[in-house]
Amino acid sequence: MTETPRKRPGWLRHLPLMAILTVAVIGSLTLGDYLSFDTLRENQEALLAFRDQNYLGLALGFCALYVVIVAFSLPGAAVMSLTGGFLFGLAAGTVLNITSATIGASVIFLAARLGLGETLSARIDASEGRIQKLKEALKQNEVSVLFLLRLVPVVPFFVANLLPALVGVRFWTFFWTTALGIIPGGIVYTWIGVGVGEVLARGEDPDLSLIWEPYVIGPILGLCALAILPIIIRALRGNQEA
Repeated sequence: MTETPRKRPGWLRHLPLMAILTVAVIGSLTLGDYLSFDTLRENQEALLAFRDQNYLGLALGFCALYVVIVAFSLPGAAVMSLTGGFLFGLAAGTVLNITSATIGASVIFLAARLGLGETLSARIDASEGRIQKLKEALKQNEVSVLFLLRLVPVVPFFVANLLPALVGVRFWTFFWTTALGIIPGGIVYTWIGVGVGEVLARGEDPDLSLIWEPYVIGPILGLCALAILPIIIRALRGNQEA
C-alpha cells in the first residue's frame, strides 16, 4: 500500500518573503549608522590598501554585500553604489554595481513570487472587472511599465522589485528590464563615487542631489518618454478602434 505524499503547509512558501521583510525592518532600525558615508570615510584607506593587495577578493566581497543589501532592502544601497565607483572606477564599478543590484532585485522578486505573488496572481486571473482589465493592460505594456519603474528615480527600488512579482510578471522579463533599466542611474551614482575620496578627505558627504541636475535628469526623462511612447500609441489606437 503506497502512501500519498504529504503536502507542505501553505505557509512554508511565504517563509522567504517573511524572512526578507523581517530582516529589512531590523536592518532599517539597526544598520543605518554602519552603512553610511562616515563608515566609508573611516575605512577608505584600509579598503584601498586591501583592493591593491586582493582586487578580485574585494570585488567578490563587495558584490556579495551589495546583493544582500538589495535583497533584504537594507539601508546603504546608495553608499554601496558610490563605493563601487570609489574602489573600482567608472567602468568596473558600474558593471559591479549593476550586476549586484540586478541579482539582489531578482532574489526579492523570486521570494515574493513564491509567496504572495502566486496567490495574488491567481486571484487576479480569476477576478473580473477593473482588476482584470488592469492586469491585461499591464501585460500589453509590460516592458514599458517595467522600464519606467526603473528609470523614474522617485520610485523606491524595493517597490519596483515587489510589484512585478505580485502581479505575475515573468521572471526573465523582470530580469532583463531591471538589468538594462538601472544602467542610467547606475552610471550616475558610480560616476559620483569616482571622486568620492576627495570629497570625504574634505570632511564632506557626496552630493547625491547631482542626479536632479538638468544635464543628468534630462537624458533619463528622455528615456522615460521613449518607454512610455508605446503605451500612448496603444491607448490612441484603442480609442480609435472603439
